[in-house]
Formats: sequence, structure tokens, C-alpha cells
Amino acid sequence: MSNRSRRTFLKNSVSALGAGWLASNWPGILAAQEYAQQMAARDFPAQFAFFTPEQGADVAAMASQIIPTDDTPGAREAGCVYFIDSGLTTFLRDNQSLYTQGLKDLEAKTQELFPGAGKFSDLSSAQQIQLLTAIEKTPFFTAVRNHTIIGMFASPKHGGNRDEVGWKLIGFEDTLNFKAPFGYYDAITSPRR
Repeated sequence: MSNRSRRTFLKNSVSALGAGWLASNWPGILAAQEYAQQMAARDFPAQFAFFTPEQGADVAAMASQIIPTDDTPGAREAGCVYFIDSGLTTFLRDNQSLYTQGLKDLEAKTQELFPGAGKFSDLSSAQQIQLLTAIEKTPFFTAVRNHTIIGMFASPKHGGNRDEVGWKLIGFEDTLNFKAPFGYYDAITSPRR
């Protein structure tokens, strides 16, 4: 009985926290969605809301190394940089200083490893990978990696996953019509309490 009460309490608490976060961030989420839809309707390159063109090129280059283009589309084709840019002006606003400082550090690391080189996006692919390996344990790289992955597979209305390239890559169909055994196996294999 106490386990069920505790589980119910935890379940309700998590639901309330999620609903609270959603409610408090709803205007930002809607603004990001509207901005992303406007950007998605435009041809590349679009104007950035948060990044300068140079910063956008560097973040796009980082994203392209995280999910590269090969025989399938990667982060560049999915427009992950636009998802990140849109998020930084809305629901990822708390990450603005992380990106601002991270991009300054990226520029400094580029000059440290490759004196006289331009910006990160001007480096060769091998040089970019070498530099990213050097910073892969930083909070900045972790944020860019996470936001790139989310932008690759999120709904296209949020600015990434342009033309649903991420969904096509994993075979996801946005039908909202899932058939058994989706969820059905839980009822069969779970013992009743």
C-alpha cells in the first residue's frame, strides 16, 4: 500500500513538474515554433536570430561533424543550426551565455591549434575533428551535440529536421496512428498487482 502511494505521489509530482515547465515555457515554445516555421519557409542561408553569420557558420560546421553527411543527409541538410538558433532566443535562452563563451573559446582553440587559420568553419574536416576532440568534454560541446541531435530528430516545425530527413533516416512516420503491439505487449508481459 505504501509503495503504491509513493509511486502515485512520484508519478503525480513528475506530471505536475512537467506541466509546470510546459506552462512556464509555453510562450517561448510558441515563439520558437513560429520563428522556425518562418525560417523553414526561406531558402538557405537564412538570417539568424541569435548567432552572427560567422557564429552560425561555426555552429553549422560543428553540427555537420556531429551528424555528418554521407550517403544520407546530415545535420547540415536537416538545418540543425536553425533549430539551435531559434531555441537560443526562446526555450533555450538559459544557454545563451554558454554558447557566447563557447564560441569565443572555440575561436581561441582554433588559433591555438592552427595559428593563422580563419574561423573553425574554414578548417578542413580533419582539422575540425581534431579540434572537436580537444574540446569534447566541455559543457559547450555537450550542449551543441545534444541540441544537434534534438534538432535532427525533432518535429520540423521547430526549425530542424528539414524535409523530415532525420525521420526518414530512422524510418519514423509521423502518422499518429500506431498499431499493436505498440503498448499492447506491456499488458501481456507485466504481472498484475
